[in-house]
Amino acid sequence: MRARLGDVIDDYCVKCKRIMNHSVVSILNDEPAKVRCRTCHSDHDYRHEQAPPSKADLRKAALFKEVLERLGPTTAEDPLPVPEPVAEEPEPEPVAAPAKGKRTKPRK
Repeated sequence: MRARLGDVIDDYCVKCKRIMNHSVVSILNDEPAKVRCRTCHSDHDYRHEQAPPSKADLRKAALFKEVLERLGPTTAEDPLPVPEPVAEEPEPEPVAAPAKGKRTKPRK
């Protein structure tokens, strides 16, 4: 279905931060280019009903990429070292707690 000027379509509203009804304001190459929210009346680019990624997700992705770059490339020729088995030491026997003594100070 081809969108026309004034048609009502669903899109993500930047101001409302929700998918809301929008009116098509401008068309470019038979696709909606600009839309106007019918709730808050703000104009913005048509976002194809997709919310932009949150800033926290972008920061996490950047940090993850930085960590991977610091690790450097890993190859199949350099396998991870296998730790040698450690001999188990016998566990020490539990020590009994000292018996509680009588109180030296009287209660008030």
